[in-house]
Amino acid sequence: MAESPAYPVGLRLTARRTVVLGGGQVAQRRLPALIAAGADILLVSPTATPSVEAMADAGEITWERRRYEHGDLKDAWYALIATSDPDANTAASAEGEAHRVWCVRSDDADAATALTPATGRSAGVTVAVLTTDIHDRDPRRTAAIRDALVEGLSDGTLVARQHRTRTPGVALVGGGPGDPDLITVRGRRLLAEADVVIADRLGPRDLLDELPSHVEVIDAAKIPYGRFMAQEAINNALIEHAKQGKSVVRLKGGDPFVFGRGMEEAQALAEAGISCTVVPGISSSISVPGAAGIPVTHRGVAHEFTVVSGHVAPDDERSLVDWPSLAKLRGTLVILMGVDKIGRIAETLVAHGRAPETPVALIQEGTTAAQRRVDATLSTVAAEVAAHEVKPPAVIVVGDVVNVGPDSPA
Repeated sequence: MAESPAYPVGLRLTARRTVVLGGGQVAQRRLPALIAAGADILLVSPTATPSVEAMADAGEITWERRRYEHGDLKDAWYALIATSDPDANTAASAEGEAHRVWCVRSDDADAATALTPATGRSAGVTVAVLTTDIHDRDPRRTAAIRDALVEGLSDGTLVARQHRTRTPGVALVGGGPGDPDLITVRGRRLLAEADVVIADRLGPRDLLDELPSHVEVIDAAKIPYGRFMAQEAINNALIEHAKQGKSVVRLKGGDPFVFGRGMEEAQALAEAGISCTVVPGISSSISVPGAAGIPVTHRGVAHEFTVVSGHVAPDDERSLVDWPSLAKLRGTLVILMGVDKIGRIAETLVAHGRAPETPVALIQEGTTAAQRRVDATLSTVAAEVAAHEVKPPAVIVVGDVVNVGPDSPA
């Protein structure tokens, strides 16, 4: 009788006896999924890898340090046969057949009663891939198909929208410094599943072009403010759309909580009784200098870095930054939103002890195709900004690390 393709099925192994024969690399790879499935696992093996032994020490599995014996598969629901002894594998497989226990064999898939698919997980979905060609089983191909599906589901390029009723709410998503590839996997997936996206000017704009046509995209800068302040109007827009039962993404540049006013939005949503998910993003304070070849810390050069907002000048009564204390620090100073105030910031730092020749780098439109870098010192930075017409958004780095990287002017 011709052999037929395997029938795919999902096993519920919670609290059910599962036997693993062999404690080598195969067991090390397969045990975590069995543990996650809640199986009651008995490992039978004279030895085990350090990782498998750690699972036993943690109480995740029961380990009997011996070879396979007839009767080990009694009352088992599922067995993984992976010893280095072919005779023991054959005997265990025969026992499984006699007791109607589904068995996977690492040494001879054709002699097994069950096959392990190439599996992966993303967004609450398990992807399992089995070959249908029984004469040409290619584990590398099934693994590659698995990886492509999981990656597509994870980064949002493979969109499978949920058709059951979803819980409305808002996700505050940090989009990273500008390059669309630098958004987190979770952020990109939530963006692909959104009904409404309220986007900042500094968010990764290229991602908006990938959204399905039914998604409503709202430019936060163009929300009619009326009698409201800009932030209050944005809060109201988030609440209004969420109350309509929609899945809303607030797409912000960098990280929502690094000078992004994300907590104000989270607080407004909480007061309105709307669920809120925060998805951290890569902050431009670290990523943009890195993209320009500047490490914010470096052994023997800087053991600290400080990130401050420069949106108000040092002599402005609204400033919460202790500029005199910052001038006394020896580490790296990263200034966001400070291009138009950098002259007064530099003067203040020098006046309180920072050397006038301290290197400064300004990185405009960091991580995007328009990125450019302008180098100066504290004594020359105001003139260089004017001469090179540096415009926001730009990240300013002050400190000796400016001259460390491969792109440094030194």
